[in-house]
Amino acid sequence: MFLRSTPGGPDSEPALFVHGLGGASTNWTDYAGLLSHRLDGEALDLFGFGRSGPAPGRDYSIETHVRTVIAAIERRGRPVHLIGNSLGGLTSLLVTGRRPDLVTTLTLISPAVPDLRPPRQMSTPLFPLLLVPGIAKAVERRMAGIGAEERVRAMLELCFADLDRIPDQRVAEAVDEARIRADLPWASTALARSFRSLVATYLTPGAGNPWRVAAGITQPTLILWGDKDKLVHVRNAPRLASVMPDARLLVLPGVGHTAQLEDPITSARATLALLDEAHENAANPGCGRPRLAVPSSPTPL
Repeated sequence: MFLRSTPGGPDSEPALFVHGLGGASTNWTDYAGLLSHRLDGEALDLFGFGRSGPAPGRDYSIETHVRTVIAAIERRGRPVHLIGNSLGGLTSLLVTGRRPDLVTTLTLISPAVPDLRPPRQMSTPLFPLLLVPGIAKAVERRMAGIGAEERVRAMLELCFADLDRIPDQRVAEAVDEARIRADLPWASTALARSFRSLVATYLTPGAGNPWRVAAGITQPTLILWGDKDKLVHVRNAPRLASVMPDARLLVLPGVGHTAQLEDPITSARATLALLDEAHENAANPGCGRPRLAVPSSPTPL
């Protein structure tokens, strides 16, 4: 398991960043850097992604990702500020529901909560075919054969609303990572099986359904969502904020699926506001606040 660190100062609190489907720990570089004066951050590469090796038993289920994140937090020996995007957001939500003792605050950036009406912009035809028995293996081989530049370009077009916001350095880094992953025999399998497990959670009944789990989370929670998200529709944002007992919501105009990459400054400001509010409420219990807040420019960096 590969961990990328963004060290904080002597008084910094521990944080863990969890990337989305097809992502890696590098997805948090700028955002984590902006928070480093407050948070001692670690970003992990989930099994099968980034620089991490394959999952034990080739098990890339959501359950495996949840156990991986729990183990990473337990390794630090104290609760963390848990921050996740997309698949990592769903995983972080489930971790918090299962082990609330490990999480101080929760930040969810376009979490992949169940929605049986996916956005039409999720137009790459390969992903839906990963769900079809007998076809998935051929699709995995096709995805593995896509060149690094083409793969990165397609992913950026899905995840960003405005490609001009992407620094050239970050694009070059993404292409380098894609080239490394192209030589890893487990990479396409990890992507495909994680996607299938993600979709399977949409049909989880009863108390294990992510919406039911979210309703029981009492940790201070920030939900960030871009209104141009092409992968998980922004209509889920107010619904998720309304079911979580201590949630605040910020919808970012003109931003896509990875707000921490596309607008790291505003995303970091919102997280700092969450930290400030959590500390204030801990110091003054019972002071209360509106159940749902929509900050605009919460805290200067």
